[in-house]
Amino acid sequence: MKKLLLYGGFAFLIIFECIRVYLIMPMPGSQRNNSIELAYFLGSNKNTIRIIGFLLILYPVISFIYKGQKKEKHLTIYLAAIYLIIFYSFTYIMEADKMFYQPTNTYFGDISKNKIPTNKLIIGVASGAVTKAYPIQLIGYHHQVRDSINGIPIMVTYCTVCRTGRVYSPIVNGKVEEFRLVGMDHFNAMFEDATTKSWWRQSTGECISGPLKGYQLKEIQSEQLSLNVWFRQHPNSLVLQPDEKFKENFEKMDAYDKGKSLSDLTKRDSLSWKEKSWVLGIQNNMYARTYDWNLLVKDRMIQDSLPNLSILILLENDTASFQSFNRSVNKTSLVFEKKGETIIDLNTKSLWNYEGLCLEGKLKGTSLERIDCYQEFLHSWEFFHPNSERYLKR
Repeated sequence: MKKLLLYGGFAFLIIFECIRVYLIMPMPGSQRNNSIELAYFLGSNKNTIRIIGFLLILYPVISFIYKGQKKEKHLTIYLAAIYLIIFYSFTYIMEADKMFYQPTNTYFGDISKNKIPTNKLIIGVASGAVTKAYPIQLIGYHHQVRDSINGIPIMVTYCTVCRTGRVYSPIVNGKVEEFRLVGMDHFNAMFEDATTKSWWRQSTGECISGPLKGYQLKEIQSEQLSLNVWFRQHPNSLVLQPDEKFKENFEKMDAYDKGKSLSDLTKRDSLSWKEKSWVLGIQNNMYARTYDWNLLVKDRMIQDSLPNLSILILLENDTASFQSFNRSVNKTSLVFEKKGETIIDLNTKSLWNYEGLCLEGKLKGTSLERIDCYQEFLHSWEFFHPNSERYLKR
């Protein structure tokens, strides 16, 4: 009976530690199941579950250590050592926030002090006259960077496995909340708030488990562009600079922008409509559309419509930056034509630039309204936007 309790108790503890982390980390098969509620239960009750396991082994451990034969003592010590190794590995090495750390120094430089190559992709945020750029190479490692812009607190997030960049207001129930990276759900980064220990999805800002389930973080509009294009639009912008403490981690992310990561989880499939293909996604109320990145690179411009939204997507000359607009002006959907570097609307023959500003013609001075458009891996956009339809050029 004592051996049964010893074996059973240690097996219970070891299996628990493994499953608890397995369910929320990108391990074989772990991210394809709808197991978030089980993962949350195990994570939020981990100390209670461990106490149950310790109670199971308490009597046989004491009995074998103090009164058992030499073989029984060695067996007990051996099982305890295995558990302690697993506990340490899964708690202090393999948990997400022990693998990806927040920056210890958030230093920003202007165009004269910037050390980030201008061909690198950034997530750009503007508030009034203040603009800031957050290089994907940096936030892709950190997963989130806390900052403020124009006095407004923001939470800049990125998930490299989904290729999703989002900026949120971290205000929850009237106060600025703190978050830690806790793991992944369906390959998307997941955060835990400090107050209620609820779990939040990076791609949508939705709380998916815990006391605040169903709560939604407010998204702050952002753009994904090369730093060179961002500087063209915002020459006075500040740019997040590398924290030297994480230099080696940033170097491993050097090829990520171009989809050339070594890991299958973050490497691009250059073919269209594959799980790791790049796509653009637009959501407008209950309607959503998915656009093939290869088509945009080929045509350099996509025009489309969703109910109550006329869409224009432009690819910049660097073939990495894109601009997305509502092409409706004064309740009229403009139709655009691109010849070389010239962008003209066929309605009024006016001349426009890549920033959605009319430079010459009847509509001179008019600016198209920017709309949220995201570059992601196909598997991410379509899983988290199951209503999204694929755009197929006619």
